[in-house]
Amino acid sequence: MTASHVIFIPGVLMVGMFLGFILGARAARNQFDLQQKREAEREAARAARATRRAGGADKPSASS
Repeated sequence: MTASHVIFIPGVLMVGMFLGFILGARAARNQFDLQQKREAEREAARAARATRRAGGADKPSASS
């Protein structure tokens, strides 16, 4: 084993950990944003459904 391996192998490992950290943080942030967006859409749908039920409980819906 040459002296260059002592520098090269840890260097490659550190670059790999750095890139993994950056890409992993981005993926986690994107997943969190998507989850928040889905939750907001679900909440809006629940509110619309509740409004529809409260306002039109007596008459059948024409869109269904």
